[in-house]
Amino acid sequence: MYTHVLIATDGSELAQKGLDHGLSLAKGIGAKVTVMNVTEPAPIFASAGMYGPVATAEDIVSYQKSGEEYGAKVLTAAKAQADGLGVNADTVHVEETWAAEAINQLAQERGCDLIVMASHGRRGLGRLILGSQTVDVLTNSKVPVLVVR
Repeated sequence: MYTHVLIATDGSELAQKGLDHGLSLAKGIGAKVTVMNVTEPAPIFASAGMYGPVATAEDIVSYQKSGEEYGAKVLTAAKAQADGLGVNADTVHVEETWAAEAINQLAQERGCDLIVMASHGRRGLGRLILGSQTVDVLTNSKVPVLVVR
């Protein structure tokens, strides 16, 4: 049924549940896996200037470097977990892109036929304030999305 599963992870405890589920599913059906991590664009401070901090070029470079390092750590652990289960997996770190956009784009580029990701399942004001990359993926995905809570 599914031959190539894309698993998105940010390295959090919740995302680990999605990774665990996605790898177990892939093992059970003999699918290959791509595990991805995204470093979103450096935050822009809305109150920059005399009302708050201003990000310098050094701040942005530092943010990008720490995103690369963190992504490598998360993906190395995910690859080791997949290898331990005997699942054929590769890893991809995407930089400077919003997570939902990167997930849907990579799924299309790699020919993935299922996306697995975790979600807090927030509703109401919490969702409005924090946003939901999962909802954005669900809204725009051209392939099925399995959401793990």
